Amino acid sequence: MDHPKVLGYAQPAEWQPHSACWLAFPSHQDLWLEYLDIVQTEFVALAKAIAQSERLEILVLPETAELAQKLLGELPVRFHQIPFGDIWMRDITPIYVKNTNGKIGGLQFQWNGWGGKYLLEHDDRVADQILQTLDIPIFEFDWVLEGGAIEVDGEGTCLTTKQCLLNPNRNPSMNQEMIEAGLKSALGVEKVLWIEEGLLNDHTDGHIDTIARFIAPQTVMCMQPTSEKDPNYQVLNDIANQLESMTDAKGRKLNVVKIPSPNLVLDDEDEIMPASYLNFYISNDSVIIPTYGSANDELAVSEIAKHFPNRKAIGLSAKHILLGGGAFHCITCHQPQ
Repeated sequence: MDHPKVLGYAQPAEWQPHSACWLAFPSHQDLWLEYLDIVQTEFVALAKAIAQSERLEILVLPETAELAQKLLGELPVRFHQIPFGDIWMRDITPIYVKNTNGKIGGLQFQWNGWGGKYLLEHDDRVADQILQTLDIPIFEFDWVLEGGAIEVDGEGTCLTTKQCLLNPNRNPSMNQEMIEAGLKSALGVEKVLWIEEGLLNDHTDGHIDTIARFIAPQTVMCMQPTSEKDPNYQVLNDIANQLESMTDAKGRKLNVVKIPSPNLVLDDEDEIMPASYLNFYISNDSVIIPTYGSANDELAVSEIAKHFPNRKAIGLSAKHILLGGGAFHCITCHQPQ
């Protein structure tokens, strides 16, 4: 098989135009327990914000299809009866690439439930079933990669973490050099930048989309603790320092923009949650930012807004979605135009 890069494909940056956003309607009572209703409420608010500028492609299960239709049917939406294990679409959908003629391709990697931690029935088939609905070239790979583990600038640079991609629970037979080569040929990038580790209690082993996001070429956003009580105080300072020493694929020093972190966010059992304002979704006309009932919510939304002058900044509650381990970027997957 020719690799995407050889054929002129590369993963576009998230701020480039989308034709649609893929989501899965929260449906599993056994996973979400008494929080399912409020998770659905947070999901619907997100979907409505995205639908202002993008078509929604939403996976539904037979038992909640009617409810999804009732709550979302007025929006520009297509429902797909594709079985799924849970709503973490960033990681279980294809990763999309685009060639120089504007043609889209789909990358399909192996799936192992975030290093064998959460092996939910059907998740390993979602990417394949979505690709069956799209008339695009498919590239299959025999190694594990989740969409939330990578972040690209659309100009040849990829950001990721050692904690995730070099974890023996993902690709034990591949070393750093092999994984870099794999990322370059699959995503069409020239340079891979490695952050050491991510947030405390992060189920994904340090996915990049909670700790560092490209917001423009040469510009990356990270979080800054505003209190020493922040459970990620040291980690966040380390991430900023690492980013400040890096250059992109074009040899330019990264502009590092720091926004406040949510500080300490606890669940109902007083467990520390991996809350991040960086798990935002960049839609065609807005940037939709997860909030957690933290004192820093409003400040973070206004700081992020300054760096997206051509988009509306919308802060929406994601605290209950976060009970499952992630927020808005984790449950969305944009399909490039």
